[in-house]
Amino acid sequence: MQQDSTVGAILSSLGYDSLYPPQEKAIAAGILDGKSVLVTTPTASGKTLVAMMAIAKTLQKGKKAVYLTPLRALASEKAQDLRALEAVDLGTGRKPNVAVSTGDYDSAGKELAFSDVIVLTNEKMDTLFRHGAEWLGDVGLFVSDEVHLIGDRERGPTLEMMLTRIRKLYPSSQLLALSATVSNADEIADWLSCGLVESSWRPTKLVEGVYEYGSVRMSDSTTFRVEQTANAAVDLAIDSLDGGGQALIFAETRKRAASLAAKAAEGVYKRLDKSTKEQAARASAEILDRGDEAEITHTLAQLVAKGVAFHHAGLGPASRQIVEDSFKQGTVKLLTATPTLAAGVNLPARRVVVASILRYDAAYGGNVPISVMEYKQLCGRAGRPKYDKAGEAIIVAESSVSGDELYDHYVLGTPEPLRSQLASDRAVRFHLLSTIASMPGMKRPEIMSVFSSTLFARQYRESTVQFKVESALEYLESEDLVKQKSDRYVATEFGKKTSLLYIDPQTAVAFRDALSKVEKGRRKHALGFIHLLTQSPDFYPTLSLRKKDYDEVGLLLQERQAELLYDVSEYDCSRSFWALAEWVEETGERIMGDRLGLEPGDMHRMVETGQWLAHALYEVAKLSGREDLLAELAGMRTRIRYGIKEELMPLVALEGVGRVRARALYSAGFVDVSAIARAPQAKLASVPKIGPAVAEKLKVQLAARRQAQ
Repeated sequence: MQQDSTVGAILSSLGYDSLYPPQEKAIAAGILDGKSVLVTTPTASGKTLVAMMAIAKTLQKGKKAVYLTPLRALASEKAQDLRALEAVDLGTGRKPNVAVSTGDYDSAGKELAFSDVIVLTNEKMDTLFRHGAEWLGDVGLFVSDEVHLIGDRERGPTLEMMLTRIRKLYPSSQLLALSATVSNADEIADWLSCGLVESSWRPTKLVEGVYEYGSVRMSDSTTFRVEQTANAAVDLAIDSLDGGGQALIFAETRKRAASLAAKAAEGVYKRLDKSTKEQAARASAEILDRGDEAEITHTLAQLVAKGVAFHHAGLGPASRQIVEDSFKQGTVKLLTATPTLAAGVNLPARRVVVASILRYDAAYGGNVPISVMEYKQLCGRAGRPKYDKAGEAIIVAESSVSGDELYDHYVLGTPEPLRSQLASDRAVRFHLLSTIASMPGMKRPEIMSVFSSTLFARQYRESTVQFKVESALEYLESEDLVKQKSDRYVATEFGKKTSLLYIDPQTAVAFRDALSKVEKGRRKHALGFIHLLTQSPDFYPTLSLRKKDYDEVGLLLQERQAELLYDVSEYDCSRSFWALAEWVEETGERIMGDRLGLEPGDMHRMVETGQWLAHALYEVAKLSGREDLLAELAGMRTRIRYGIKEELMPLVALEGVGRVRARALYSAGFVDVSAIARAPQAKLASVPKIGPAVAEKLKVQLAARRQAQ
C-alpha cells in the first residue's frame, strides 16, 4: 500500500517506520477518506494511531475532532497521546490545539470551541448535547473508544444514546468506533452504519493458560511447572519476574489484592537490584509525602519500597498515580489489582495472573463467574510491546471448577455478544427527559423514532421499547418534568433544569419534594441535607451500614434531630451518609478508616459526588423559590468539598488553604481573612502547617486582592 504523506509524517514523528496490519486494514476501509468504520482488534494493536491518522485528515479539512473515552483516567492518557500531533506538520499553518474536559456536568463547554481536538468522557459529551453546544456542528470526526462498554450495566446506556444521537444529529460527520474484539461486531457495525475492520493481530503474541496443582497448561501446547510456596497466584507472578518480566495479578476484591501484594513482598524484594531498591524507596517516600493519613496509604508505601504494589478504587488519587508511574517505569515489578484496572490506564505486564474467576455482583448479591469478555479484557494487559515477544495470561484454578473446564470456557471461549443495557427503567427515564429537553416540540412518533434508532430497539421487541418509553413518559408527565402542548412534548422549567444538571429525574423529584416540606425559619439543616444527598439514586458509592454501626448512627440522629428535613431512623441511612456527616465535621481520614472502614478513594468519590449533588440541590431550591435556603446550601457544597465545619469557610476561599491549614490558622486566632491580612508575615509563618513559603504566598495573594478592589 502506498503511504499517505500525512501518515508518513505521523509515523516518523512517533519513531515508527511501518504500520501494523490492523492499521493498514483501517486505511483500506477508508478512514482517511472520511468513511465511518468500526475497528475491533485486541489491546495494544495500534488503535490509537488509527485514530490519530483519521484526526489528522479531519484537521486538514478545517474541521474539529472529538475523542470519546469511558473513563477520566483514560481521557488524560489519550489527550497526552494526541498531543504528539502538535509536532507533526499537517500543512494547516499552525499546531493543533488539544483540550480535555471530563467534569462539571452543568457547563455548556463554550471554552472548547477554540480547540481543534477535544477529548471528552462519554458523560461529558452527553452533557454537551443537553446544553446544545454550538461548536459540535464544526466536528468532522467523532472517535468513540472502548465501544464494547456498551454492554456495561453502568456506562453502557449513556454510550449507546450518545452514539445514537451522533448518527442522528450529525449524519455527515465521520464516526470511528474502536473496540476490543466482540463476537457480534457485524451487528454493532450495521447498527452504527459503519464499515467493519476485524483483526486478531497483536504486536506481542498472547499465550493463555490455566494453573492447577503446580502445573500450567498453555494454549501453545506447552506445559511447565512452578515452584509452590504459600500462594499459587504469587508463585506464578514471581516465576515471571525470574525471567526478567513484570507481572500483574487480578484479584476479586480489594482486600485480596492487598493481601496478595503483602504475600509477594519479600520474594520480590530479594530480586531487586540496588538501583531499583533506591527508586522504590523514593516512590515509597513520595506516597507518604503526597498521600493522606489513612492506614492503607502507609501499608501501600511499605510495599512499594519492596517493589510491590496494589491498585484499586480505595486508593487516593495521588497514591494511585504514583503506583501507575512506578509500574510503567519498572520500579514496581509486581502489581496486584481489582479488574477496574483492565478498563482503565494502559499498564501492560509480561504475565497476567487471574487469581480467581469469581467477582462480587451487587445486583446478584453474591459471587458470580466473570464473563469471557471480561476475561479477554484482563488478558489484553499481557505483553509489553517494547519489551516482550509474547504475553502470558494464566488463570488459577480453584477447587470449585476444574482446570479443564476453565480452559475450555475461558481460553478457548468466544466473548459474549454485546447486549444493550438501555432497557433499565432508570436509563430510559434519564435519556428520555434529555431527548425532550434538548429537542422541544417532539411528537410521540418522533420520540419513538429516536429510541427505535438504538441498539436496544434492534435487540428487543418493538412492544418492549414502546412500553418502556411510554411508562417513562407517564412518570415524567406526572412529576411535572414534561408536559404536552397540542400533541407535542416540551420540558417544563423543572425538567430542563433537571436535564442540564445531569441528574436522574427521580433525584430531582426527591429534592423538590423534600425542600417543599422544609419550614421557613433560621433552623440549620446540615444533617438533613446530607441525608437527602446520600439517599438519592445518583449518589455513589453507597455503602451499607454494618451491624456495629447502627447504634452510633442512631445516636447521631438523636443528637442532631433538629437538623433533619423529615423523620429518619438509622435503618434509613447508609454508611455513606455517616461518612459525609463526619467529613464535614473535620473527622480525620485515619479515624474514618478505623471507625467507618472507609478507604481514601471511597471518600474522594463521595466528596466529588456530594459536591455535584449539593450544587444540583442548590439549583432545585433556587427554581423552587427557596431563597431562604440558598446561603446554607452554597455553604454545604463548600463544606463537602473541603471537609470543614462552618467557621472555616472564609479561610478555604484562600488559594492553597485546605481543611488542615484552615484549622491551623483558626486555632492560632486567625479566624477570618482580615486577621490574616493584618498579621505580620513572620507570625503567620510560625503557625503549624503554614511555614514561611505558604505565609508569603498568602500575603502576596491578599495584597493582589486589595489592589484589585
